[in-house]
Amino acid sequence: MSLSSFRFAISASFTSEPIQHVIDFWGRRLGATFEVVFAPYNQPLQTLLDPASVFASNTHGLNVLLVRAQDLGGTLDELAGVLRGAAGRFSVPVLVCLCPEAGGTALADGLAGVQVLAAEEVERLYPAPAPYDPEAERLGRIPYSELYFCALGTAVVRRAHALFTPPYKAIALDCDNTLWQGICGEDGPSGVSPVAPLQEFMLGQRAAGMLLALNSKNNEPDVVETFAANPGMPLGLEHFAARRLNWESKADNLASLAAELGLGVDSFILVDDNPKECAEVAESLPEALAVALPADVERIPAFLGHVWAFDHPVVTEEDRNRNVYYAQARDFGREVRAATNLREFVAGLGLRVAVAPLGEDRLSRAAQLTQRTNQFNFTTVRRSEAELAALEGACVVVEASDRFGEYGTVGLMIFEAAGDAIEVDTFLLSCRVLGRGVEHRMLAWLGEEALRRGLRFVDARVEETARNAPARQFLQSVGGHPGPLYRFEAAALRGLEWSPATSVSAPRAAQAKRAQRRAVDYTAIANELATPEQILEAMRREVPATDRAGMSEVERGLADIWSDLLKRPSIELSDNFFDLGGHSLLAVLLILRVKEAFGVELTIDDVYSSTLTLDELSRKVEAYQAGGVDPAEYEALVAEIEGLSDEEVQALLAREDLGA
Repeated sequence: MSLSSFRFAISASFTSEPIQHVIDFWGRRLGATFEVVFAPYNQPLQTLLDPASVFASNTHGLNVLLVRAQDLGGTLDELAGVLRGAAGRFSVPVLVCLCPEAGGTALADGLAGVQVLAAEEVERLYPAPAPYDPEAERLGRIPYSELYFCALGTAVVRRAHALFTPPYKAIALDCDNTLWQGICGEDGPSGVSPVAPLQEFMLGQRAAGMLLALNSKNNEPDVVETFAANPGMPLGLEHFAARRLNWESKADNLASLAAELGLGVDSFILVDDNPKECAEVAESLPEALAVALPADVERIPAFLGHVWAFDHPVVTEEDRNRNVYYAQARDFGREVRAATNLREFVAGLGLRVAVAPLGEDRLSRAAQLTQRTNQFNFTTVRRSEAELAALEGACVVVEASDRFGEYGTVGLMIFEAAGDAIEVDTFLLSCRVLGRGVEHRMLAWLGEEALRRGLRFVDARVEETARNAPARQFLQSVGGHPGPLYRFEAAALRGLEWSPATSVSAPRAAQAKRAQRRAVDYTAIANELATPEQILEAMRREVPATDRAGMSEVERGLADIWSDLLKRPSIELSDNFFDLGGHSLLAVLLILRVKEAFGVELTIDDVYSSTLTLDELSRKVEAYQAGGVDPAEYEALVAEIEGLSDEEVQALLAREDLGA
């Protein structure tokens, strides 16, 4: 699943329509097509239960609940109960946003297909001063300020991005002026100053499952001595899965690291202090992400916290153990290379493969496998937890271990009976266990399952991609004819085991043709769109104002507000607010914006009129600014003055001067 043609279905316990402008803004910034649909006002429970609701009909996107406990009778217990029964029926995940005053954050913990975004998390990422707007809530049940809706909408889009964008898997780090301030080859191992916040952040990324590597232009002994001379640094050499410390180009080193770790280059993020180095990597390897750090070291923690590529909304047990698994893979590879008889080596592995039905406790990992696995994947169909939970066919997970250790959940198979065959919808395996015979045991299990059901064949359909050559090679090696449909006699698969003729390894070098990620300028987002104020300002700049020549200061200010609310660059004095697309909600927002811009508190009656023109509204604002004069009296006075001749105006001014 991706963010292209992506639907946000929103149900809220308050008026939430202002969030749409924020989501639309981020769709344009991310180069994605976002659609936003709203459930009826204040019906979150009904939306969850109704089989015809906007949640039930959403097949590609995110269902978003925006709730406050006070709107639901002061408790979230009923909502939690309804969620337990409803979430599994939807095709897409549910994101529950606990908005300010919503109480605790334990709601829906551990529910398949449910994510929770707490008010504290929104505040941590995008603090908005004075989020409440009592006047807006009184006028239109809009409880939050424009700035807070910017914060909330951005946090929702950011979570969706993290859930549905293929994740990065490894971070390559520069050393001098990145991991530490100073140049270890010149200042000496003890003369550098560790950048502790950056190192702590990277340690957290490692704990969340990211592999760390060094990619730096240094003499390797200097770097090794620097780590030894600074034992108090959060990061040590033992935290890095691989390293390239030389004077080669960082792009070449990145490709070499990818080959060593068995990853695609598009799995890497390079973090470097040098914008030139980052630009060169971006030019040579556009599928990798190169992140240039701010020159001001004090800004680094906030900057890293707003690089969306580092987000991990779901961290599984396999993520926490990923670095252990890669250490096991290195040990395995070392012994394979030293083995004199490969058949005897594999036979002596003590391989254990367990196949079991997909349970709720493995949903997160299973969904993650569909998102992450590219090389040994028959179809590369991506699925969310909710989609997996709603599957009607059989779905099993595969766990593996051998004498090198436990590997956790490494495979997934989805299939169903059709005619005289088992049809395989999904067959995937983590590349870190390729070459041990796990894939053979999985195919043998499908053969046994077909025979148990009285079926004759196992049919596997393969979609050819730029990355899944190992999967196609495997099927051909065990006797299948080139696809897209590979058919096997179920009886022939019984007892299938690894042999040198059917051996498949993960590619050790980057593919000549690599899938391109959607281009997202994460660095610009972290630098320029990290606060609600920056986001709101960027949103307002998106509709450029046309020439306002001849307008008064108030008229120009109101025209800018109308342009932003109505998304129309051209506004004339004679334009009617409602004829241009205004409605009751926008009328409330207009009142709030006028108060913000001019310090004038309009009433609903002032704006809720079918004849409201920009000219009329400007006169009302000027009347209030004049000291509380009734707008009708002010307009009559203005009309009387406009009817005076130049001589009469001069005479009036002369009398005023004499009176003074």
